[in-house]
Formats: sequence, structure tokens, C-alpha cells
Amino acid sequence: MVNNNREKMINMIIYFLKNTKRCGKTKLFKLLYFADFKHFKQTGKSISGLEYYAWDRGPVPVTLFEEFKNPPKDLSECFIIPTKKELEQNQEEDYQFFELKCRKKFDDKCFSERELKILEEISFIYKEACAKDMIEVSHLKNQPWDKTYREKGILEKIDFFLAIDNTIDSLSKEVAKERFEEIEEMKKIFG
Repeated sequence: MVNNNREKMINMIIYFLKNTKRCGKTKLFKLLYFADFKHFKQTGKSISGLEYYAWDRGPVPVTLFEEFKNPPKDLSECFIIPTKKELEQNQEEDYQFFELKCRKKFDDKCFSERELKILEEISFIYKEACAKDMIEVSHLKNQPWDKTYREKGILEKIDFFLAIDNTIDSLSKEVAKERFEEIEEMKKIFG
């Protein structure tokens, strides 16, 4: 059985690679972060199921970062991932440009309408952005990465509840907490 979050994460990567330009690893991680935190803000759950940590250059889904070093079968079947030697040959300023290439087509069947709309919005906004731009945007003051980095420090987990605010498209903290607890309970019951 395929984990639905895993299937969504892989299809999110495919979507972003096909719908944005110069989508290297840094840009990809920020796109996933923006989509997951926007969805959590509206619904109380992320799309991909990834957890993000406050690294120097912004939020990083550490599990995925590690998987790119030694890709499991599902990733290597879906993407052509550059080798360490290829990465060293593609230095860009002080970044390693890590470009994935898709082996599979995007499958929208695992996504809700809201999730697809968020993927579309995020791709449209950041279509032309480069890694440096993405880092700058992810570092905006009082956003989840910034709050975590300043208050907890580097390498600390970014709490999704930091996405909740007083804007019209945001759940209240109480409703978000309630939905989050329901989801955690379902995970315990159904695995």
C-alpha cells in the first residue's frame, strides 16, 4: 500500500518541476514548504506530510534532503537525481544547482481541489524565481521560518501552527489544533 502523503509529495515535486523554471533542490524545498504551510493555515494539515527544519538558508524538509543523497526506489523510479560528481560540476554562486528530471507524469488523482489550487498558485507566483529569491522570501520577518530561527535557533523543527494568523483564509488556532488532533488520532487508529 502506498502512503497517501508519500504519493502526494512525489506528485508535488513532479508538478513543481513541470510548472516552474530552474527548479533546483533549494527552490523545490521552498515550494513544498510554501504549499504545505498555506494548506495547513487553511485546513489544519499539510499536503505532503513532510516536516521542515530551520536551516540557515531557510526551511528544509530534512527527510527528503537525506533521501536525495541515497534515493529510495520510489524516488529513483520517478526522478533522475544528479550524482555527487554532477552536483560538484554545477556550482552556481555558492549554491549547488540540483536539478531533478521527471521520469513520470503528474497524477492529480490523489489531490483535493484545494490542494491543486494551492499547487497552481504557488507555481504561478514563483515560476520565474531563482533559488536566491526563494531563500529571501522564506526569510520574511515573523513568518514560520523566521520565528523558529530567532526563537528556537538553527536546525529546529518549524511548527506548522506558526502559519496560523488573523487573515481571512486562516483557521483559528483552536480549530487548527482540533483538526490536527483528529488527524493524529486517525493515524494512531489506522496507521
